Amino acid sequence: MKKENNAMYILRLAATLLAICAVVALALAGVNAITKDRIAAVKAEKTQKAISEVLPGCVAVKEVAFTDHTGLVKKVYQSDMSLSSNADVAFGYAVEVVPAGFNGEITMMVGVSPDGKVLGISIISHAETAGLGAVAAANSAKGQTFRDSFIGLTAPVAPSKDGGQADTITGATITSRAICDGVNAALACIGNMG
Repeated sequence: MKKENNAMYILRLAATLLAICAVVALALAGVNAITKDRIAAVKAEKTQKAISEVLPGCVAVKEVAFTDHTGLVKKVYQSDMSLSSNADVAFGYAVEVVPAGFNGEITMMVGVSPDGKVLGISIISHAETAGLGAVAAANSAKGQTFRDSFIGLTAPVAPSKDGGQADTITGATITSRAICDGVNAALACIGNMG
């Protein structure tokens, strides 16, 4: 049997690896194409749920143009009062912000009244540590208390550990500060809108 030289051996290994990578990439592209509509629908559903949490009773919203100097604001929605006859509907803005938490981005919605007060916050997605930063989004008494501590606040918002008015999650100061950064970005954005 003839011995293969080193150059041919390396070339054969590289070609095999390239073929495997191409097949895997095509498979991933196919899965992405099949699931992209479902992923978009789930994201839209989560966004709508977050809007209804921060603007209670709101029937419809419209996306509006905004100015953001922080780089954290992704979208701004204004409650569309023309579609509601209910006087108890919260009029205001729902601002989608993405501050950087301990383990990555925290996508959240902040409800802001026209006079610059926080109406509520809702965390859409995060990658925070379970039992620590994840408490901010948890459907628990502790998580709800944390989120409710922002209601009625005006800028600047800071966690209680830093001398502010908002609660601080024990053991998750970075997450608490990130959420305050997101709230401050939302308040500044609505302030810029006049």
